[in-house]
Amino acid sequence: MRPFSLSPSLSLAFSSLAVALSLGCTAPAFAHEDEPATATTAATITAATAEQAPATPPKLIVAIAVDQYSADLFQQYRERYTKGLSRLLQGAVFPSGFQSHAATETCPGHSTLLTGVHPNRTGIVANNWFVPGIARADKQVYCSEDETNPKSNSEDSVISPDHLKAPTLGDLLKKKNPASLNVAVSAKDRAVVMMSGHTADAAYWLKGKGFTSFEGRKLSPAALAQNEAMARTVAAGAGDLPVPGWCGAVDRPTDMGGFTIGTYRFPLKAGDMKGFSNSPRMDVATTELAVRMLDEMPLGKDAVPDVLSVSYSATDKVGHAYGNEGVEMCIQMNVLDQTIGTLLDALDSRGLDYVVVLSADHGGADAPERMRLQGVPEAARLDEALTDEGLSASVSRATGVVPRQGPLFYGAGGSGDVWVNAGLSARDHKAVVAELVSQLKANPQISGVYTADELRKVKVPSGHPQDWTEIERVAASFDPERSGEVLMMTKRAVVPGTRPRPGYTATHGSPWDYDRRVPMLFWRKGMVRMEQAQPVETVDIAPTLAGLIDLSEPAGTWDGRCLDIYAGEADSCSR
Repeated sequence: MRPFSLSPSLSLAFSSLAVALSLGCTAPAFAHEDEPATATTAATITAATAEQAPATPPKLIVAIAVDQYSADLFQQYRERYTKGLSRLLQGAVFPSGFQSHAATETCPGHSTLLTGVHPNRTGIVANNWFVPGIARADKQVYCSEDETNPKSNSEDSVISPDHLKAPTLGDLLKKKNPASLNVAVSAKDRAVVMMSGHTADAAYWLKGKGFTSFEGRKLSPAALAQNEAMARTVAAGAGDLPVPGWCGAVDRPTDMGGFTIGTYRFPLKAGDMKGFSNSPRMDVATTELAVRMLDEMPLGKDAVPDVLSVSYSATDKVGHAYGNEGVEMCIQMNVLDQTIGTLLDALDSRGLDYVVVLSADHGGADAPERMRLQGVPEAARLDEALTDEGLSASVSRATGVVPRQGPLFYGAGGSGDVWVNAGLSARDHKAVVAELVSQLKANPQISGVYTADELRKVKVPSGHPQDWTEIERVAASFDPERSGEVLMMTKRAVVPGTRPRPGYTATHGSPWDYDRRVPMLFWRKGMVRMEQAQPVETVDIAPTLAGLIDLSEPAGTWDGRCLDIYAGEADSCSR
């Protein structure tokens, strides 16, 4: 990788020097002063795989989520990884993990990772849902919002874990032993909340120009130091991010009608915090803060297991802005690999006994304009008739029902859920729902339409998730208290969003496997490499980790099952 020079104010470096030089970011020292940093090398990996399966529980669980990291993206780039992701590929590899539900968005997906239950039990049915009868003008509720706080709204929320109905692994550990530490960092507040749950000892996410935390909590010295480091980086600016030679095949423009995607290299204009936070550099800053937290708490230093959750958001930011088949995503995959390597090297240099799991909250589709050029002629953007405005207008025309206040419908569009105005009479309500269902079923972009009454009767299955019917996928993220009254699913390759715009060209949220299928990787020193192609679920992660740390919970705590991640005679689920 070709480095560029740094200003004196950016003198601190990653143990992986190439990352720091190319990204223009500062970092804490990753090795103690009296301990040299340990590099991830093929020799050390080979030696580790030859050892016996670990005999004692790990002292630290490191749970990594990569936002919008589909199994397809993992498969496309796995042979290119040489740092952190290469290390994880030497553990237990499940390339066909599933976020089994239909609501493939950030908040529902993150809510499954460490609770071990589907969104129908976590209560996290979407990033946002609507409560038409709520006593405020803003009827939309954010998934990690305390909407009872008068200072909160769906766009600028007072962050809270109250909506999460299930305990996380960190919650269960702290219930067993309050000395266990539960820490989470990410650029996204909803990722932090859904992975740490209700008992986070430290929780940091990006807001504005720096990391912040729950209302009433002061920023720790580690968070303050990280904010200062980011401020220096943003103030200095930086050039293009390096493009690995193997990115050449995807380094070409695609016309989006007034702008192009496919060739952007993420130059950082001095003072541009938004440009920083929407680029691969944000993942590096997340790692920097995670490493600072290792020392500040400290984590993994006593006999009680701790949890460090790290959610990387840049893959999602890049995917939404540029799709997943241009040089932008190729650059991001390179940076992600290196920054995960930096985190693992930091853990090694501290002599910690840790286990890592990596997965994703959902996958993602490419921009339909590029998909049509690459063998998917049916790829399309959402019909404007399927937006809340379009459906409200057409159903009002057909039924003559017009609410006295507010729109007829909320939601629709990309969310799939449709909520009905709370001010209608019972007769009008019944009429508009029947007409809505009829119109949706007649639209050629719609794959399935399901009412809340139908979904209440569906039992979420426990079989292989790739075999679930569409209605079963929808039921797995249906909560009768929060979901819409009607749920619509679009056909494959119909991408939410009626038109592209700079900064938003592609997305996710469908019941199809390009959005549901994600990798699941487990690694611990001493593990023998194994790869299992059979489908597993993200709800299997929590019980699998619980097996490693001898955490027993009553039957029914989890929807998932413990996966034996130790190849050979040893069984990680029956210690």
